[in-house]
Amino acid sequence: MHSSKSIRSSRGSELEGRRICLAVTGSVAAARSPELARELMRHGADVFCVMSRSAQELVGAQLMHWATGNPVVAELTGECEHITLCGKTDGKVDLLLIAPCTANTLGKIAWGVDDTPVTTFATTAIGSGIPLIIAPAMHESMYSQPLVAENIRKLGKIGVEFAGPRIEEGKAKVAEIDEIVDLCIRRLAKKTLKGKKVVVTAGATREFLDDVRFISNPSSGRMGIACARGAWLRGADVLLVAGHTEAAIPPYLKTLRVGGVSEMHDAVRKAAKDADIIILAAAAGDFTAKRAGGKIDSAKKLALNLTPAQKISESARKWSRKARLVLFKAESGVSDAQLRKAAEKKMKKCGADLIVANDISRKGAGFGVGTNEVLIVGRKGAAKVKGTKAEIAEKLFGSLGG
Repeated sequence: MHSSKSIRSSRGSELEGRRICLAVTGSVAAARSPELARELMRHGADVFCVMSRSAQELVGAQLMHWATGNPVVAELTGECEHITLCGKTDGKVDLLLIAPCTANTLGKIAWGVDDTPVTTFATTAIGSGIPLIIAPAMHESMYSQPLVAENIRKLGKIGVEFAGPRIEEGKAKVAEIDEIVDLCIRRLAKKTLKGKKVVVTAGATREFLDDVRFISNPSSGRMGIACARGAWLRGADVLLVAGHTEAAIPPYLKTLRVGGVSEMHDAVRKAAKDADIIILAAAAGDFTAKRAGGKIDSAKKLALNLTPAQKISESARKWSRKARLVLFKAESGVSDAQLRKAAEKKMKKCGADLIVANDISRKGAGFGVGTNEVLIVGRKGAAKVKGTKAEIAEKLFGSLGG
């Protein structure tokens, strides 16, 4: 095995056993192709690369050979590389990803023109029924050109998916690597939640005391975002109701930003009526405060009158009788037995289907970290799970049967 393949599945196993062909065209964004290949591998994929001549002038084929651990197709030969990898053969790839893709290559694919290795691979993949994802990269003026837009619509009608682009600095920049990787995972994953509507809350709410100060908590939103991403990867229609978050929210997630706990309460209530699954992972505040106008004088003593907030977790079952309800329960300095007892009590009180309980005082399981240690408590028992928050979300959906 090539030494570069030692990184496979180091960040996840979602693409384990999958073969992906990464096609690179002559955009300056080709500089990110080695990084993209490596990230696909870190999620388990075996990556094969094909490059146009223009791409090779920007990024050497030897570099892509190193990045993937597989020989690069720099030109088509008597080996019929396009048939071997993208034809109706036993050794075909599971997906063809063109990233970056120029306007020139996009137009050629839309009209069946095959004069580069990349365009020939694309035509062959489409004819073989292999999924095709394209990540465009070009100047914004080119991306906005009506014929380019028409080519994108034309390819979309036959099932081609597009990642990005990001419109910044007068350019249609290639999508972020994490977004491209997640789109590949979603395309190849089992759609266990296809057609389902999932509402997820994430992050911390803020209760303002005046125009400057607020009370809140240290939640980063990572757990809720991981749950929303997990549902999206399984094909669900996801709404993320997010308070303040420190973690980045993927651009493909439909997100509704809220401030205080009352605002989050109202947002979930409105979304709950159509939901099939409700996951309340946010650290919603327990109290509200009367907001003073302007800025409170810091030279004077201040007494706070806090009012208990409406518990979203206790109201959710009233809003939807059909939805599967998943709640999170945080404790501090308790044993596993005490944690389970608290979770079971909350499950009964709120009519929940699943409780994810954790002790925030334990190392690697509190606020603001990428890992967690939880008890997933259901009606038929409990399971202790430790890992990244993405892995926790994976186990959560497994417990839900999705």
